[in-house]
Amino acid sequence: MYEVIWHGRGGQGVVIAAQILAESAYLQGFKGVTSAPTFGPERRGAPLTASTRISDHPIRTFAQIEKADIAVVLDWSLFGVVDILGSLKPKGLLLINTPQKAEEVEIEGSWNIATLDAAAVAIRFHLLKEGAPMVNTPMLGVFAKASGLVSLEHLEKGLKWKLSGGAAATNIAALRAAYEEASLKNRDRAPIVSGNNRGSVPIFIR
Repeated sequence: MYEVIWHGRGGQGVVIAAQILAESAYLQGFKGVTSAPTFGPERRGAPLTASTRISDHPIRTFAQIEKADIAVVLDWSLFGVVDILGSLKPKGLLLINTPQKAEEVEIEGSWNIATLDAAAVAIRFHLLKEGAPMVNTPMLGVFAKASGLVSLEHLEKGLKWKLSGGAAATNIAALRAAYEEASLKNRDRAPIVSGNNRGSVPIFIR
């Protein structure tokens, strides 16, 4: 089972991203998927956490995730507010919305890192809510490229499940751009190649 924690702020679409990932994984053929908000009610601007579990087998665990395989950070400033690294397994995969390339990120510890200026991608594709960039869809693109767990094709299907018409098309375009532009740094130097029902990208965890 792979466990994913999403770190963001209220209004950034953290919970929706967790739901789309779970639905996409189900469409890809995973037997067990769950998603849930982790802490408290969503308030705009307040720190918010959501989780996704993905498994080849039915999931019978519904407790909060203590140590995730993958952490997705939608807002860089949360590193000064939330113990993000404390919720991630050693050598886990850390996906960050930041203008920095993965090789430029200075975070103490042995982490596999992927980055994207998700805000810039969201602005380019006019993914805005009350003037603020919605970075959840671009970060799903980073997830597809860096983890290899869920393919870009099935994330597109997940977006169509949640959205329709022009909104789906715009978000899919942003997803594809994010996939191409994401920057990766694998500190383990020993990636696990994805299985038969995964994408063709290495999984940088375990």
